[in-house]
This record gives sequence, C-alpha cells and structure tokens, in this order.
Amino acid sequence: MYHVSEKSHQIVKNGAYKARVLRGGMYQQFTFTVKKSMSGNIEYTVLYTKRMVDISELMRIAEEAGLPVESENGKAFPKGSAALDFQNL
Repeated sequence: MYHVSEKSHQIVKNGAYKARVLRGGMYQQFTFTVKKSMSGNIEYTVLYTKRMVDISELMRIAEEAGLPVESENGKAFPKGSAALDFQNL
C-alpha cells in the first residue's frame, strides 16, 4: 500500500499545486487544482489541469507531488500507487 505524504495532504488542503512544466521546449508555470475523479466505482483525489501536458511531465509531477495528476491527454500516478490509495483524501 502506498503511503500518502504530509506534503500531499497539505496540497489537498490548499486545493491547488503550482508546478513548472516543460512544454514545447520551454518551462511554464501551471496551476493544478484538486478535484475528485472516478475509476470504476472508486472516487479518488487528483491534481487536474485543462492544458495538454506530456505524459513524461505528468509522471514527474505525480512523483513530485505524491498525488495522481490528470490533464486533457492523460493521467499519471506516483510509482507503486493506484486510485484506491487516494480514495479518502
């Protein structure tokens, strides 16, 4: 089972997370908002942005924040975790 860090709990409490994202060869500052997402019948917490973000960047941000990250073109989870680990945040 994945252990959700104190940093991740603080991000959820704040309702948003700012991250530097490499997009089109340039770094940009994106704000990811905390929202609930569904996977089957499991509702879990994710960081979300409407912008297109490369999957490799989503994976990096998920590891950095310790939370799943979702954009218009995909979703990434921290290594060793699944939706069930973020169900009750």
